[in-house]
Amino acid sequence: MAQILNIAALQTTLIWENPEANRALLQDKIKLVNEETDVLFLPEMFTSGFTMNASLVAESMKGDSIEWLKNLASEKNMAIGGSLVIVENGNFYNRFVFVTPNGSVEYYDKRHTFTLAGEHEVYASGEKKVIINYKDWKICPQICYDLRFPVWARNVEDYDVLVYVANWPKKRIKAWDVLLQARAIENMSYCIGVNRIALDGNGYEYTGHSAVYTPLGEELIHTKSDETIYATLHKNEIDTYRNGLKFLNDRDQFTVK
Repeated sequence: MAQILNIAALQTTLIWENPEANRALLQDKIKLVNEETDVLFLPEMFTSGFTMNASLVAESMKGDSIEWLKNLASEKNMAIGGSLVIVENGNFYNRFVFVTPNGSVEYYDKRHTFTLAGEHEVYASGEKKVIINYKDWKICPQICYDLRFPVWARNVEDYDVLVYVANWPKKRIKAWDVLLQARAIENMSYCIGVNRIALDGNGYEYTGHSAVYTPLGEELIHTKSDETIYATLHKNEIDTYRNGLKFLNDRDQFTVK
């Protein structure tokens, strides 16, 4: 069992609705990621920015971006996760994909589509919560607006890491900071938030604030700049807090519909 997990999160600008240009931009940054990294996370819709022009940028699960991720994961010997626009069975999805060095792919479709921007009119909502097991770490991927819905994130699976990839704008960044910390505390898990920076094609400004919090809500790292952040997660820290405090033993039982 891997007692530590070295993670990286790439906080970056994105080129509006241009998958090929974004792959080129990100590839240069990914090639510089520390070699000891186990998992690298990219922002929401990393090939396009948060667009409602799904048909313009959508790809299949056998498309260029998935193949590109597979090649990079193999070359860097690290798993890579982030969301992009996927078309499948006639529907568009804001889909988080998790690609490992051996080429395997797991995915999660965003449950809570952002109605304020009309995302629900373009993208189909995901129907199931996903837990990814990688190097004996249980990772729960979620996407942006999901952060506002604690029931969906509730740690009933005893996962170790909760990660949110996002395009979260400057005007509501205080909520991002507070809710990431809250999700860590209430679920007694590490919580990672990966946001973009700079302006998008609709003129919305993003200021980053990518961060990593411990299972007690302590801030390991928090940044506003264009950079890759790093953190080392410790399994024994999770075990110590959960066995000592036992807060999760008192969680409510419920069903999500």
